[in-house]
Amino acid sequence: MATSPKSAPVQAPARRISWNDPGVRSVVYQVVALAAVALAVWFLVSNTLHNLSQRNIATGFGFLGREAGFAIGETAIAYSPADTYGKAIWVGLLNTLRVAVLGIILATILGTIIGICRLSKNWLISKLASAYVEVMRNVPLLLQLFFWYAIITESMPGPRQAHNPLPGVFISNRGLKVPGLTGDSFDWILVGVVAAIVAIVLAQRWGAKRQQATGRPFPLGRCAIAFLIGFPVLGWLLSGASLSLDMPELRGFNFTGGWTLSPEFTALLAGLVIYTAAFVAEVVRSGVQAVNNGQWEAAGSLGLSRGLVLRLVVLPQALRVIIPPMTSQYLNLTKNSSLAVAIGYPDIVSVVNTTLNQTGQAIEGILIIMAAYLTVSLSISIFMNWYNKRIALVER
Repeated sequence: MATSPKSAPVQAPARRISWNDPGVRSVVYQVVALAAVALAVWFLVSNTLHNLSQRNIATGFGFLGREAGFAIGETAIAYSPADTYGKAIWVGLLNTLRVAVLGIILATILGTIIGICRLSKNWLISKLASAYVEVMRNVPLLLQLFFWYAIITESMPGPRQAHNPLPGVFISNRGLKVPGLTGDSFDWILVGVVAAIVAIVLAQRWGAKRQQATGRPFPLGRCAIAFLIGFPVLGWLLSGASLSLDMPELRGFNFTGGWTLSPEFTALLAGLVIYTAAFVAEVVRSGVQAVNNGQWEAAGSLGLSRGLVLRLVVLPQALRVIIPPMTSQYLNLTKNSSLAVAIGYPDIVSVVNTTLNQTGQAIEGILIIMAAYLTVSLSISIFMNWYNKRIALVER
């Protein structure tokens, strides 16, 4: 039987570019939109530079290397008016990060407690928590900041009549003064605290794996206390035990020595924490209520108390619902810290405002503020997204 010769491969017809093709139209629309945006940006930048040159206003970031010439009331690092504008802005950023980090931690703790209290079977506790949430969420944050600042500065006595509830502790309208630690060992103690936190996290992971394998719970609470005491003491001993107590003393019209918690910082932190905690409470409440009631009943049938059921069964599942909206609250708290300028706390907005008033370079100053908040917000988002993926359910 004769075999037919191999047929030549059939070539697909060449694709013709046609306006009726949706793919072609989408590419054209995107190119046009991108060109329009680029043209608008070019026009704004060129027009701004032209206007600045017409008015003989300097541009660029060269001013960051010049002497600042102004003092900053609160600094986390050594600073003097002889330092540069760049260092002054860095001090302002550190002040912003300090209040943001403390605010996030305290608002999370307070908001979680209030959110759980809203679900309490005790009528009084539930109604008090509900009243707190409704009042704090509906009073503007700026008004709350003014309120707390007025309470601290107006209701407290002057330094000479300061309250002295404990030895070395003074409360006045200049803030809270407490004994401070000085010496070469202080940095080593901080290293010990960080090492203790890392050890607690590792112990918690190891304890969870051991409990899954053997069923025996790990005494994390006692280990955490031991780590938080042992590691700082070990750092103190390794550094030569060089540490002294700096007691505050009244000299003239104010106190010297010790550590100071200023009225501005206290009012800002209190306002941010109390305001944001109301929103965090609602996030926690909705997350707990999202867990099926069968989880409560099943865990209760094993003889677990309601507190253990909440801590070991319900909250771990509720975290998958809580984390995404909680990220938004953390970002809001960080951005709301820019209201510090209203009560005189030297955050990055306040420092940059002073800088641009002296240098006249407002555009560069605004860009610095935008870049700082954008960097901090993206860092928080990246960390929270990583944690959200880590606790997400893995489908098989």
